Amino acid sequence: MPTAHALAPRRVILVDQRGHGLSTRKPTDITRAAFVEDVAAVVRTESEGPIDLVGQSMGAHTAMLVASAHPELVRRLVLLEGNEGGGSAEDHAALGDYFRSWKVPFASREDARAALGGGPLAQAWAADLELRSDGLYPRFDADVMVRIITEVAVPRWSEWESIAAPTLVVYADGGMFSEGQKTEFVRRGASVSRADLVGASHDAHLDAFEQWSVMLRDFLTAR
Repeated sequence: MPTAHALAPRRVILVDQRGHGLSTRKPTDITRAAFVEDVAAVVRTESEGPIDLVGQSMGAHTAMLVASAHPELVRRLVLLEGNEGGGSAEDHAALGDYFRSWKVPFASREDARAALGGGPLAQAWAADLELRSDGLYPRFDADVMVRIITEVAVPRWSEWESIAAPTLVVYADGGMFSEGQKTEFVRRGASVSRADLVGASHDAHLDAFEQWSVMLRDFLTAR
């Protein structure tokens, strides 16, 4: 949400991807193609022409695939802490174990923030919790998240290399990718510029917001 506000007065559309937020909690189809077509349907419904598409992490992976599958819909592309896909089965299992470790329901958002670590990401998770009669619950299912991230792990080099839209790839110095991975990803893109955030994590849109918002605005307003 802060990123959307930072782009005012530009019209910004936020998409809750399937399995996330206010979207379907347990979708039957969690393929990458399903995510791509969800975004494409929103773009066609809400816009009369190509758009600037922005995504972070798995959202960046989805945005990349949208730009490849539907080039007519994407004018410019911004990927924050994203790449062609990857990750090990151990990483995916660990993510599921972490989500299952949450001692839900939380009694309050303050309790949730304290339990989840109190950082910017924990604050975002706490703010998004769903209130039920007995307390606060996450708006996602841990098993569904593991299945979704497993799909993201399949490398998509051909799709990435096919994208002609001007693209900004943004990395955090404390993010999840090695310098070798960053360099290779940028090198294999067709029309790519790179920007780096200092003192930032994988969730740089939260913990390095000022740097991120400046880079984003500069790219989207450049002629």
